[in-house]
Amino acid sequence: MRDETLCLHAGYAPKNGEPRVVPIVQSTTYVYDSSADIADVFDDPTKGLIYSRFENPTVMAVEGKIAALEGGVAAMCTSSGQMASLISILNICQKGDSFISASQIYGGTTNLFAATLKKMGIECIFVDADCDEAALNAAFKPNTKAVFGETIANPALTVLNFDLFAKAAHAHGVPLIVDNTFATPVLCKPIQFGADIVIHSTSKYMDGHAVQVGGVIVDSGKFNWDNGKFPGLSEPDETYHGIIYTKTYGAAAFITKARMQIMRDFGAYPSGNSGFLLNLGIETLSIRMERYCENALKVAHYFEKCPEIGQVIYPGLESDKYYPRVKKYMEGKGSGVISIILKGGKEAARIFMDSLKLASKEVHVADIRTCVLHPASTTHRQLSDEQLVAAGVDPALVRFSVGLEHVDDIIADIEQALKQL
Repeated sequence: MRDETLCLHAGYAPKNGEPRVVPIVQSTTYVYDSSADIADVFDDPTKGLIYSRFENPTVMAVEGKIAALEGGVAAMCTSSGQMASLISILNICQKGDSFISASQIYGGTTNLFAATLKKMGIECIFVDADCDEAALNAAFKPNTKAVFGETIANPALTVLNFDLFAKAAHAHGVPLIVDNTFATPVLCKPIQFGADIVIHSTSKYMDGHAVQVGGVIVDSGKFNWDNGKFPGLSEPDETYHGIIYTKTYGAAAFITKARMQIMRDFGAYPSGNSGFLLNLGIETLSIRMERYCENALKVAHYFEKCPEIGQVIYPGLESDKYYPRVKKYMEGKGSGVISIILKGGKEAARIFMDSLKLASKEVHVADIRTCVLHPASTTHRQLSDEQLVAAGVDPALVRFSVGLEHVDDIIADIEQALKQL
């Protein structure tokens, strides 16, 4: 099935007389006929449901849908995109390990990797997303367990070189983890280009309506975890009856361990109602992405003509340095987020933002409504000047997330705001 069809039908197929729409299962627990039945489920969690701290039928339906869209074997939803990032690392890294990340990533993820995980004894080695093969390979250490990057970085809008990053990761026997939030599986399927684990902040385009925070992890099922580098997956888990995940669950070893070990302990799992709302958003994801890309390209062309704008950063523009990668990995569509740098500096950025009337000034992105943000003073304010530069965030940069309003109305709002400078 094509994406448009998967968005509507994957993950849930009603049987005779059952509801057409995915039903909300709002329950913490599940009943069995005997203690033996419960014991069987604890021996093999694939036989049934245990507790809604880490699994729920409604959420599992949307997990199946997302896995189908990404081309993975299974998925697990989380309470936020940050938790998806955290679990994807903690599932394979422990104290004394390291992993590599592109430096051009979301500011909150940078802080998670550079500060919080450091306190846990896990080192993040940052590399420029545009580094060459020699520089990337030089970052690996004997204890390196993964490579991380974003398909389209937030807000730098760099586009990951999948060929290079996947090649390096696999040459060193570690997985490539990709945050595909801005592209969504409609524009890019990282697994097709060598990614082993794909994550999303579902709060963005997947949800679309800004009604809830969420995340998801998708397992490609293609990585060989039994290569000697990942004992947590290839040796008995004494916290779960001595199960060896690679032996018992095969291609789904990573995601099963994430659910039955990390999620079991952290409990950062969405409710049934959250899964229901997320599913409603995904049902229109394919057609929404078409309009986001169409509107954003027109707005980006308009920004290029404005003398007040010093630089327009949008990978969907043929003039953008990353357009060849967008053409290769995303069929030429650059998603719906544009970054602009105003000639007047930080103060000009503030005046422009404050003068917008249609666009919402808010800490959000990838919404159905146009919204804007000044990253240097908000989402990335915890970063040092050096880290801001490394993350591709200019002090005068404004992140402009194009919504689904009529594009002429969006441009009219921009025009009147620029007149205030």
